[in-house]
Amino acid sequence: MFTVHVEKECGCFKKSDFTNNMKFDDKDNALLQALNMTKEMNQEFCQKHEFEVVEEGDVFKISVDERGKSGCCGGGHCS
Repeated sequence: MFTVHVEKECGCFKKSDFTNNMKFDDKDNALLQALNMTKEMNQEFCQKHEFEVVEEGDVFKISVDERGKSGCCGGGHCS
């Protein structure tokens, strides 16, 4: 059994038709669902967050980060 788990249910996720912790018998179907969800969430949600799929065993976790958040200090010398 494979699971698609959204790490943090933001407001946009809660308002959407998506379901958290979806279960799949097939790994490929779970991965495809996670990738499709991530793509739609990144394109259609409010753009406050960025979503990414991370595989952890039999769980495809959709991680959530604030957009523009990076390891850069913002001093302009990182690029």
